[in-house]
Amino acid sequence: MASWPYSTSQWQGLRAAKLSASPLCEPCLRREVVEAATVVDHVVAIAKGGDPFPPLSGLMSMCTECHNIKTNAKDHPNATGFRRALKGFDVDGNPIDGEGWEPGAFEGRAIDGQGPARKTNEDLVLILPDQEGDLWV
Repeated sequence: MASWPYSTSQWQGLRAAKLSASPLCEPCLRREVVEAATVVDHVVAIAKGGDPFPPLSGLMSMCTECHNIKTNAKDHPNATGFRRALKGFDVDGNPIDGEGWEPGAFEGRAIDGQGPARKTNEDLVLILPDQEGDLWV
């Protein structure tokens, strides 16, 4: 991390401000996993035209694992761009990294996160005619 802009006091201050504002890994939080952020990542890499000193909204607090996955998928010079930068799904079943999804793919489907996507009792319990089944959920 000794190369410009990471060796500057301006970057160190920006990094500290981002980690103070968002101390947990943002991609992990979307999966409801609590993990401390140790890395501050440029949303748009400097090598791909990103601002070296963007506003805090142009930065993302990440754990080392999420940062390495994102960097290898999107920011690395040999990255093909076909891998997802942020793996996994949020609690509503939506991909964390929405790239590549058809616009309107989820239209007409209520996703409120307040309950299961299907009637789980019907999916998990076999009720025979004239008999009551116990609920497992």
